[in-house]
Amino acid sequence: MFEPPGFAGRLATVVVAGFVWILSRAEKDMLSKEIMVDFLAVGLYLLMGVIFAVIPLIVSWMIVKRSAGVKREETYESGMQTIGSAWIQFTVAYYIYALIFLAFDVDVLYLFPVAMAYGKYGGIRDLVEVFIFVGILSLAIVYAWCKGVFEWKSREE
Repeated sequence: MFEPPGFAGRLATVVVAGFVWILSRAEKDMLSKEIMVDFLAVGLYLLMGVIFAVIPLIVSWMIVKRSAGVKREETYESGMQTIGSAWIQFTVAYYIYALIFLAFDVDVLYLFPVAMAYGKYGGIRDLVEVFIFVGILSLAIVYAWCKGVFEWKSREE
């Protein structure tokens, strides 16, 4: 039996052998073969996903040009010479701003499935619910603005 080398090969062999064992037990355990075939399809889908994620990493590792030296250890920023250390401390306002952006970005993503679900039924009630949702988000932005989250203060102040 052919086994691809390395950990991924052993993992693939174990997964395939496990699915074959499950399929062979389907008749004895009164499990539906259709259900087992569905499990096999999901397992193969996951296996292919892992393979397609790992192959580019392996290929890039194999063809990368390796080098060492002082220049290699320097920080590179858009082709310009670095001034000072790259290890600077950001203010808390930067992180708060990033968290607010992330929260509102995720909230706006909820509008897409809502639009799909509400489009089927129609009516003014659905539109009002979306406006209430967006209004609450807007109030949160106004609150953060009033608290001064969006104002950048320099360190000298």
